[in-house]
Amino acid sequence: MTGLVKHSVVIAGHRTSVSLEPEFWDALQTLAQRNNRSVNAEISAIDAGRGDQNLSSAIRLAILRDYQNCLKN
Repeated sequence: MTGLVKHSVVIAGHRTSVSLEPEFWDALQTLAQRNNRSVNAEISAIDAGRGDQNLSSAIRLAILRDYQNCLKN
């Protein structure tokens, strides 16, 4: 893995940044494509269910859950 990279995203009309490793950003793009969403829409969906959790951590965990679900199928 390489270092963190900041990405600008829009969530609910507000611009923010998310710091993710490039490998997680690639996985997020794949997850968004699989769900027929834009990356911003995928992040918005993750954001809506994260509670008090850090957004970058919530994204990584969403990717992990998706990976685990793929292994089960």
